[in-house]
Amino acid sequence: MSYKEKFWDATIEELANGYTYDALNDEYACLLCSESFEDGIIYPIDGILYEAKKAVKRHIEDAHNSVFDYLIQLDKKYTGLSQHQKEILHYFEKGLSDKEIVEAQGGGSTSTIRNHRFKLKEKEKQAKVFLTLMNLLHKDKNSKNEDTLINFHKGATMVDDRYVITEEEKNKVLATYFKQGLEGELDTFPSKEKRKLIVLQNIINRFEQGRVYSEKEVNAILMAIYSDYVTIRRYLIEYGFMDRSRDCTEYWIK
Repeated sequence: MSYKEKFWDATIEELANGYTYDALNDEYACLLCSESFEDGIIYPIDGILYEAKKAVKRHIEDAHNSVFDYLIQLDKKYTGLSQHQKEILHYFEKGLSDKEIVEAQGGGSTSTIRNHRFKLKEKEKQAKVFLTLMNLLHKDKNSKNEDTLINFHKGATMVDDRYVITEEEKNKVLATYFKQGLEGELDTFPSKEKRKLIVLQNIINRFEQGRVYSEKEVNAILMAIYSDYVTIRRYLIEYGFMDRSRDCTEYWIK
């Protein structure tokens, strides 16, 4: 299971911690990236020796600042929060009073901030009920109509309700366009958006998370997949699967 799948399969408690523990492999894995720490190994960080569990916590602080900061920066389609609500939550997280928030915003009224607090608490209640409903739904093992939906990378764009894709659909598309297998060449690049997403999601797996590639390295990997590698590279950027520096000399998985 990739770290992206682990992120979406994690419990609320695991998401709040920012990491999971895999008893089978004896390792702590960061849910926010692909970093993992094997239990029983001591990790030196800034001259201090850490056991695996403390090392993953230190890693989250160093690489992501905090789980709160990471999650609140996710797109609205994942958080359900407007930009203004995110700003208000940032102030709440810092422990600012209503009056201090008004001052920090450079205007407004404390009653408006209190109203935001009320609305966010109502949103929290709704989320609890919804999560409970979904948990009960998943526990219904007698359901024969449930199709497993695939998850896209958290940074992926061009993804909305039109592109709800099941595992069965995904497998059919991949079999159609990668006739030599998932590690083989792309037969042709699809024109339909849903199929593009599936194909691009498979292609991005050829790259390593956390590694920075030169344009030449990216081209070499993509040329082995499809002759029109420039088109693939452009769509990986456009659809948010990959990012690059302003001068286009460095590329990485978003």
